[in-house]
Amino acid sequence: MCLLLALTMVLRFGVAPAMAQGNVSFLRDAETEELLRDYIAPIYRAAGVGGSRINVYLVNDRSFNAFVADGRRVFVNVGALMESDTPNQIIGVLAHETGHMAGGHLARLHEQMAGAQAIMVLSMLLAAGAIAAGGGQAGQAVLLGGQQLASRSLLRYQRGEEQAADRAGMTYLAATHQSGRGMIDVFRKFADQDLFGSQYADPYARSHPAPRDRIDSLEHLAKQSPYYDNKDAPELQYRHDLMRAKLSGYLNAPGTVLRDYPNSDRSVPAQYARTVMMMRQGKFRDALSGVDRLISQSASYAYFHELKGDILVQAGRPAEAIGPYRRALELKPNEGLLRASYAKAMVTANDPSMLPNAIAELRKALGQEPDHTEGWMQLAIAYGRTGQRADADLASAQAAVVRGDNDTAKVLAERAKRQFKPGSPGWLRADDIVKFKPKKN
Repeated sequence: MCLLLALTMVLRFGVAPAMAQGNVSFLRDAETEELLRDYIAPIYRAAGVGGSRINVYLVNDRSFNAFVADGRRVFVNVGALMESDTPNQIIGVLAHETGHMAGGHLARLHEQMAGAQAIMVLSMLLAAGAIAAGGGQAGQAVLLGGQQLASRSLLRYQRGEEQAADRAGMTYLAATHQSGRGMIDVFRKFADQDLFGSQYADPYARSHPAPRDRIDSLEHLAKQSPYYDNKDAPELQYRHDLMRAKLSGYLNAPGTVLRDYPNSDRSVPAQYARTVMMMRQGKFRDALSGVDRLISQSASYAYFHELKGDILVQAGRPAEAIGPYRRALELKPNEGLLRASYAKAMVTANDPSMLPNAIAELRKALGQEPDHTEGWMQLAIAYGRTGQRADADLASAQAAVVRGDNDTAKVLAERAKRQFKPGSPGWLRADDIVKFKPKKN
């Protein structure tokens, strides 16, 4: 991917809670996020980066793109996931992007951009002097030359960093006993897309190495590894196939889903895609039959139970969804999104006896997923129904903070603050929101 694009997105959106303010939208899915964390964790260990908790962000974009912003945040376009045939292809891209992060390329790109800007400013001053002295054409030539020099200097730097990230990525793949074929497959795809436009392109006006040269270099590096012929583990490939099928069922038109996963395909991933598609179409009886077949084949797979809960909630039967969500949570007790869905079903069931447990579960879920807007909204509803108005206002303020609606957050926090005892934990948190000033980019 283009390093400049990654930098632009990071600078624009800053930390995760502010991301929803931009033009980029994000999706949440526990199954996909868990799989991507499993993909990146060994790479991070090999690179010596990252923390104990890796946050995965699914970008709702159909282009093939992925990048890492720091040791905690991984951004992957759903288009990359849906187009990738194997885990190794995604892992290869993530290994390359980890090479950028571990090499400090984003930080150094700031310095290079500052240097390029200085060259342009100097050329503008020299051009202005030449023009003032009566040399209009000479001044224009100086200005144009300065712009070209600055641009080529920055692009040359980027090409070097891309090559360094390629080498680093291959090193991480070898260290984790994985093949470099996936990275090569992805860059070959990009090369095919870029071939016509690059035939007559100036090689010095590129931010990335020439596609064919890059692939040749990658293949040379990859074939030096004793793991070049290694395949993805069957279990990992199966999870990858399930993830792609699920995304197709949720994001593609029914005709596309049935083209890719026809009724004649009785594989588990194909059944998964069609079941999700039927839920989206409101065919809840067929969707429930489909998910029950999936559970009968893989009763220990948590996300089939989650899907059954989702179908029942959408069918207006939240009380019946509690059991499937509980089972999913038993199988994946550390997944905050599953816990939030379980608690939401209890809130939506509108049974007052369930509310204390729903509040407890939501607080646990938000401890794991503090940026989950829906979780904060459900907590506010639960508090409101139990008469805990101050806590309800504070939870609503938290939801507004995550949405990036700071004005609404301050109003709600101020109202909550007046209801809490001064100095209490709730009062202090509300006071923090009232006094919060977002950083200006």
